[in-house]
Amino acid sequence: MMIIDSQVHCYAANTPDRPWAHTPVGWEMPSVTGDQMVVAMDKVGVDGAIYVSPFNLYSYDTSYAMGVQRAHPGRFALVTRVDFDKPDVAEKVAEWKKVPGAVALRLGMPKEQGLAADNPGIDRMLRAAASVDMPMNFLCWGNIDVGTQVIDRHPQTRFVLDHLGMMQPRTKPAPADVWADLPKILELAKRPNVVIKVSGACTMSHQAYPFADIWEPLARVFDAWGFERCLWGTDWTRAAAVVNYEQAVEPFRVTDRLSESERAMLMGGACAKTYGWTPKKG
Repeated sequence: MMIIDSQVHCYAANTPDRPWAHTPVGWEMPSVTGDQMVVAMDKVGVDGAIYVSPFNLYSYDTSYAMGVQRAHPGRFALVTRVDFDKPDVAEKVAEWKKVPGAVALRLGMPKEQGLAADNPGIDRMLRAAASVDMPMNFLCWGNIDVGTQVIDRHPQTRFVLDHLGMMQPRTKPAPADVWADLPKILELAKRPNVVIKVSGACTMSHQAYPFADIWEPLARVFDAWGFERCLWGTDWTRAAAVVNYEQAVEPFRVTDRLSESERAMLMGGACAKTYGWTPKKG
């Protein structure tokens, strides 16, 4: 079975030669390089990963991400953000499409940013992504109502809804209402231009490893979206303060809640189809 992690973040140490934009809360490790990420993946049988350049650390600078992909071209595909406030956003989208290993862009609209659904720059970026057939990873956790409005404004754009569309904790314990937006996420499944990342799910558990209480709400997600539209992922290293990499992989790899065909689609098949990318171990 081919296993693809739909979201990981790699980064170098914060040094004067490669300074971080700022130090985000919950990033417990001083560095997790591309080489270290490959070691962690190999340990648990993950063939490849969608590497999302960590915006909090590197902003729009993709040089580290591109270096990781060059070092491990068969193991990582790339996702980044572009600055939708700039007038050349469409050109930046087209340029990213040509970068080796680039498979998607990312839009972040958490509630605290106060972005409107009809933001002109976001509209331009999403139209540009549709024009080059590049999926848009969409982080709108805690802001799913506005996120749904954005999706409905752009039916020609392919969206990948990040992290089950729900706010996920960076530290233990998970809030009691961590699944509160689940009904809205099930309703969103009616939009045919959206797939959903089942990423970071283990951080939403109220129980210890192997996080048995996540399966009931996840079953509702699988029923509404279908396994061909569900992309498993760890969201590691963002989730590192809650789970280690093995703990984020094994509950899905060994559970008897999934058939072998469901597991194969959830843990690799849907991701390969969405991004048009298949890992190759060298």
